[in-house]
Amino acid sequence: MTERQQVHQAIVTEFRANGGRVGGQFADVPLLLLSTVGAKSGLPRTWPLTYLQHGGAYVVAAANGGRPVAPGWYHNLLANPGATIEVGTETIAVTARVAAEDERTALWAPFVAARPIIADIQAASDRPIPLVILDPDR
Repeated sequence: MTERQQVHQAIVTEFRANGGRVGGQFADVPLLLLSTVGAKSGLPRTWPLTYLQHGGAYVVAAANGGRPVAPGWYHNLLANPGATIEVGTETIAVTARVAAEDERTALWAPFVAARPIIADIQAASDRPIPLVILDPDR
């Protein structure tokens, strides 16, 4: 397991042990846990992500710290848009979709207002950072 994976796993463990709350740099940041199925491996994967609630949906950014490629969870969702999220103590089945350009434009400012670092990450990246909308299955 890489150091980055170890950090993510520690956040997932803390999140679940504390009813959706974590400390440290994410103490005041809304986090959810996104669980997908690996596009290549078929194995379950879980990531802690910051989010913006928009209407009844949850919006996450496929920033990957500004790296040249989108994060693994993004590729997993493209292959299989069915996923689950954990928000607080609730587990919600969702269907993911990449925000269309007009949706991304409308959601970008509120997302940046909620998580300003995303603007810095976008400025340093050569790729547009996709916003992914996680619509709860009804």
